[in-house]
Amino acid sequence: MSTTTYPVRVDGALDDRLNRWLWLVKWVLVIPHLFVLAVLWIAFALLSFVAFFAILFTGRYPRGIFDFNVGVMRWTWRVQFYSYGALGTDKYPPFTLRDVPDYPAHLEVKYPEHLSRGLVLVKWWLLAIPHYIVVGFFVGTGTWFATQADDRAWGWSGGLVGLLVLVAAIVLLFTGRYPRSVFDLVLGMNRWALRVAAYAGLMVDQYPPFRLDMGGDDPGTTRLHEPLPRSTPPTSTPPAGAPSPGSAQRMSAGRIVALVLGVVVTLASVAGLAVGGALAWLDQGRRDSAGFVTSGQVAMSTSGYALTSERFTIDAGATTVPRSWFGDARLRVASTGGAPVFVGLARSADVATYLTGVGHTTVKAIGPNNTTYDDHAGGAPSTEPAALHIWRVQASGPGEQTITWPVENGDWTLVVMAADGSGNVSVRADVGATAPALEWAWIVVLASAGMTLVLGLLLVVPAVVRREQPGPSALQQPPLPSVE
Repeated sequence: MSTTTYPVRVDGALDDRLNRWLWLVKWVLVIPHLFVLAVLWIAFALLSFVAFFAILFTGRYPRGIFDFNVGVMRWTWRVQFYSYGALGTDKYPPFTLRDVPDYPAHLEVKYPEHLSRGLVLVKWWLLAIPHYIVVGFFVGTGTWFATQADDRAWGWSGGLVGLLVLVAAIVLLFTGRYPRSVFDLVLGMNRWALRVAAYAGLMVDQYPPFRLDMGGDDPGTTRLHEPLPRSTPPTSTPPAGAPSPGSAQRMSAGRIVALVLGVVVTLASVAGLAVGGALAWLDQGRRDSAGFVTSGQVAMSTSGYALTSERFTIDAGATTVPRSWFGDARLRVASTGGAPVFVGLARSADVATYLTGVGHTTVKAIGPNNTTYDDHAGGAPSTEPAALHIWRVQASGPGEQTITWPVENGDWTLVVMAADGSGNVSVRADVGATAPALEWAWIVVLASAGMTLVLGLLLVVPAVVRREQPGPSALQQPPLPSVE
């Protein structure tokens, strides 16, 4: 064993016999773990933020937060080891933050008595950059995902670890054996990544070594606690009333219910935070100086004589949604060739009457890369659009033309034409709305999601954090890693 000691230890023992086919469905089997881990990593990030300031002002990492964050990393490593981060075992990972002596994957981090106040400001983003590059090469954007690179080809984004695990899985499928050399290399790269994760998580000050320590047993550090033998049963009888080693890892029905409810509530809160963030971005980032939340400009064209929207129905009133919530709407249009342009809003029935027999195009959908049209054959209009009296609002002339109208009940259609009624209309346009209700909407959504997130974490964290058992049972349940 190397005499070099690093305060992060990552071990993994390859099962002697692995099922040839089970790896094909492990992505389904780990879904419950992924849901729980999604919540735990949110808690990890929030608690690391607290730990950052604790280290900055006191030089110490709060022990309770440290134990929890190490537990999250340990749980993650077990799930990775079972699934597509290594495929090293078929033994299903336990739902616990604690170390499980008879499970083949282990992660330990030595608790630091003191941490540098200065390093905490730079190590997680500046000093770790070289390691981030290496880890990005090892694990990519995930350890088991393949994504479509474009419309014609598929690109692998799982990094070198994912590629090697895929090779090992194929070999296992046909031979029934996991190549030991591949396993040792995969463990070395995972070990490197987890050391960097602990360093970036502010748990250690020692810079991670640029060294690929391969093999199941970590050669880069000493063991903090000797695990129980995997295949040797206990030789002594547990004291009366003490739980057995296996039962000590089981969760009560109440904790399972709390865990499931907490995961559901937390995921709902994350969705709420995403919605609230999107609304806040619209209100703060897309609102112009005139007070309109505005879309980006879109180019539209037709060889016919008019561009029209699909019919849209507004039903805003005392019995549905208050009209004041919507405010005013706006459409701005400019001809791409500089010719005078007409834009107007009218009742859909009047527009249909005017454009009967006229060649025009209905804009069906506007996307970031393409716009969908529905063409209608016909001839030229008999009357220039501005001469009609059907328009609720209208604007006509050279340069950019703007119409603004208050929300009003009815069936409406927007029309864009050349001012003289000629064909080959080509314009750039954007739409906007004052949406006065948007500001308080995102505030309410974010505040509600934040409170829901706290509730979810209050359900999840106590459910997964196992308390120490007093008396003789503590012999059966080793404590979390400690150097005290």
